[in-house]
Amino acid sequence: MDERLFGMEADFFKALAHPTRVRILKHLMDGEKCVCEFTEDLDVEQSNMSQHLAILRKQNIVSSRKEGLKVIYSVNYPQVFEILDLVEEILISQVNETLELLSRKGKSKRR
Repeated sequence: MDERLFGMEADFFKALAHPTRVRILKHLMDGEKCVCEFTEDLDVEQSNMSQHLAILRKQNIVSSRKEGLKVIYSVNYPQVFEILDLVEEILISQVNETLELLSRKGKSKRR
């Protein structure tokens, strides 16, 4: 595979690699939102929010449009929600596996 593609894939994942950006994307699952809603709903400073949105825009994950004085954001590719859902499923599986392992160790110590 082309090294440039690997780099692009890594950059895409880097754009997702912050809790605030994940929260922004999950917030957009319900549809497009005004940036003012993000700052209120996610309790993030406007300047910090702008930085995170710029990173998502740079990777073309989200786009924006003006509606009067409001800036409205939307996700460009709904597949990003599938990625987030898959990651959540993996994390739940990991937690369940850990709990199962701990449960087995606890039972073996009681014997």
